Amino acid sequence: MTKLMSVDDVADYLSKPRSWVYGNWRAEQIPFRKVGQSLRCRPADLDRWLDEQGAE
Repeated sequence: MTKLMSVDDVADYLSKPRSWVYGNWRAEQIPFRKVGQSLRCRPADLDRWLDEQGAE
């Protein structure tokens, strides 16, 4: 089972501030899912999203 990434994990992975991730996750369509009150992301989904960003 793969560990889900938190907002902090995604911010570190993208080399962006946590505030940027929170402020832009919907507009940028970062593949987060709500788990309770938290946003979580599968690493594979984030990698796929990053690949799609380069294709535009």
